[in-house]
Amino acid sequence: MSAADKMKAAAEKASGKVKETVGKATDNERLEAEGKAEQAKGAVRDAAENVKDTFK
Repeated sequence: MSAADKMKAAAEKASGKVKETVGKATDNERLEAEGKAEQAKGAVRDAAENVKDTFK
């Protein structure tokens, strides 16, 4: 996994966590759901890159 890809995945996870936290704090279910989805997207990107690394 390249450093840039790791950073993108980490940024997505962090951004998603912030959105989720703000959504919970403001009782905004849509923002909370967006945050959870963004975290999942970052985790999937991370997993996909790990699979690529395994087969290199």
